[in-house]
Amino acid sequence: MVTAGALGTVLAGALGTTRSAAASGLSAVASGRGWVFGSAVRLAQLQAEPALRAAVLRECAVFTPEIDLKWDAIEPDPGRWSLGNIDGLVGFASEHGKTVRGHTLLWHRSTPAWAEQRLREHRDWRLISRHFASVMPRYGDAITQWDVVNEPIETGHRMDGLRRNVFLEAFGPDYIRRALVEARTVAPRARLMLNEYSLEYDNREERDRRYLFLKLIEGLKRSGTPLDGIGLQGHLDLRKGTVATSSIAGFLKELADMGLEIVVTELDVKEADYTATPDTRDRMVADEVRRYLDTVLAQRGVSGVLTWGLSDRQSWLEVLEEDYRRFPGAWTKGDGPGLNRGLPYDAGMHRKPMYRAIEAAFHGR
Repeated sequence: MVTAGALGTVLAGALGTTRSAAASGLSAVASGRGWVFGSAVRLAQLQAEPALRAAVLRECAVFTPEIDLKWDAIEPDPGRWSLGNIDGLVGFASEHGKTVRGHTLLWHRSTPAWAEQRLREHRDWRLISRHFASVMPRYGDAITQWDVVNEPIETGHRMDGLRRNVFLEAFGPDYIRRALVEARTVAPRARLMLNEYSLEYDNREERDRRYLFLKLIEGLKRSGTPLDGIGLQGHLDLRKGTVATSSIAGFLKELADMGLEIVVTELDVKEADYTATPDTRDRMVADEVRRYLDTVLAQRGVSGVLTWGLSDRQSWLEVLEEDYRRFPGAWTKGDGPGLNRGLPYDAGMHRKPMYRAIEAAFHGR
């Protein structure tokens, strides 16, 4: 087992060894109310960008490895391990008094091609067992909360709502229960979670996803499956209107009534109107975040909020060609709207209204 202490020296040269002072920024505000705040990060970006590194250390108590712990990142070829980045990130977190979430063990979009092929050809659960046993015990007490299965629901195809992926194909609907049992076996003290997206709006797809996800969770709990919590990704989208506050509240109450911990794991905002001024765009983003967090944080069982990055410069959300097509003639001189403005810091590492919205939601004012 590689402990947090042993990993703490990995980045002594690259990222510095000065242990962070007491909690500050958003993590301090959150902890005052019994929550945690954090962000997804990439080791390479922390190494390359001192301003980002300083903001992450100032604002966050928890890091989610955006890429570095996914199966295709750590074992791109069978038996060829690539653990330097995640070892480094866990060591950096430990050195600065932070924690790391285990994201993610099984996800259809991060399964290496060689593993997909073997699962389809041989349907051998030992490949899953080997993956879990190789990763979870390695980090021991350094990672205590794991997204065991990411995005298990896909609406519109099966009565049970399960996503058509290689795990379902190889092992049938029971693969989720088996994965949680496997995780408990190799990491008996870890908090085991399912992580899901598109649960926030009242369109048909998201109403169906909430219903199907609840049915899955209820079945797992009835069977005694070890499931400790639920991750709500929280990728908000202004193109869909405003978040369905009453539906979210009812959904979270049902989760809390089952004794589950609830974490917002990937909060950010996709914009709708790129022709508005930056101030107006920032206000619309902040208003949506505040509506969402005021609803979520009022519910029992919620333990924290993590954003999917801190700065717009590192966001996975891009202004796409389809966005340009929605505004014909809006940009005629080769310019454009700039970056999607859906994270707490702008590209210059300045706090935006979204930051203040998160802060105010944590304060409850």
